[in-house]
Amino acid sequence: MWTREMDSLAWQQITNISKLPFIHHHVSLMADGHGGSGVPIGCVLPVKGVVIPNAIGTDCGCGLRAVKSDIKVADITTDVLRKSIMRGIRKQIPVGDFAHKVNQSVDYLPQEWNMENLPTLLSNNGIKKILRQMGTLGGGNHFIELQKDEEGYLWVMIHSGSRGLGGKLHQEYNQIAKNLNRKYFSVVPEEADLAFLPQSSAEFRMFWYEMNYCLEWAKCNRKLMMDRIIDVIRESFPDATFDEPIDIHHNYASIEEHYGKQCIVHRKGAAPAREGEIGIIPGSMGTCSYIVKGLGKEESFQSSSHGAGRAMSRGEAVATLDMKHEIEMLENQNIVHSIRNKNDLEEATSAYKNIDIVMSNQKDLVEIVTKLLPIAVIKG
Repeated sequence: MWTREMDSLAWQQITNISKLPFIHHHVSLMADGHGGSGVPIGCVLPVKGVVIPNAIGTDCGCGLRAVKSDIKVADITTDVLRKSIMRGIRKQIPVGDFAHKVNQSVDYLPQEWNMENLPTLLSNNGIKKILRQMGTLGGGNHFIELQKDEEGYLWVMIHSGSRGLGGKLHQEYNQIAKNLNRKYFSVVPEEADLAFLPQSSAEFRMFWYEMNYCLEWAKCNRKLMMDRIIDVIRESFPDATFDEPIDIHHNYASIEEHYGKQCIVHRKGAAPAREGEIGIIPGSMGTCSYIVKGLGKEESFQSSSHGAGRAMSRGEAVATLDMKHEIEMLENQNIVHSIRNKNDLEEATSAYKNIDIVMSNQKDLVEIVTKLLPIAVIKG
């Protein structure tokens, strides 16, 4: 464990996980760990011979994309920021439950995939849905944020996933796993919500194929959004250049080798942090984010936190946080924010853990490369 603060739900879930008969070596909980569904957010779960849909989560492929520009933030006037860039982004990218009104080009979709091998994801008019959701942010904790680094350069960061695809993958295959486990009298208690698919089964192979499509779709989705954001920024700064983007997943499973044996590593709200690998760890709205370099710590299965992590549930945040105080914290930093009503407090700064404490707790997992301060944020 890389955290000393964990809620009671997460403790119960860790207790359930520790009893699984197919754990490989041990389970790791990252510095942002907190209770989730079946498996805590911030959990790295290595197993032998199975995959657990709930250990990936409802948004397979959720991740981050960040890119640095050569634009100095000091050169962006308030009018340009608010009326040109932020307004332009909102026009280009639907957020929350909204999608595009017309189909986006199939060229934006992952290529070299046999669409007929995606029966679960693409049933019920699925092609139309994914074409209209391509290039959209989604809701919850997803965001688009403009940031500046310590040298004053503008960065763009996106947090988004596979939209409806990930939800459908989780719903369908978690139920398939439950049905299989009942049929074969699984020793895993059903109330733990840790149903699994054996690696030798046809159901596993179907899940694995469709999971990897979700991962690629989510990456394509972030790419399209970033491309359109860059186009908006270039309307005000036509000569701007942008570095190669960084893009990582933090909800997925992969086959890896650890402690001398091959296993299936589930990362649910946990980022890969192999030695030398560049990663992204965002803070909450109103706090700094970090570009990091992995240190390849084997005890964490070469992983790190995926963000600050929630300090309170969404319902608790809405019920207890003071809206005026949360807005003042953002406006005192001159951050263009997205808090407009009480429900927006679900994603307020105080709903999350202190990112500086999180980073301190995992200093043996990642090395900080760049610190980024928020300028403006759009929430899902």
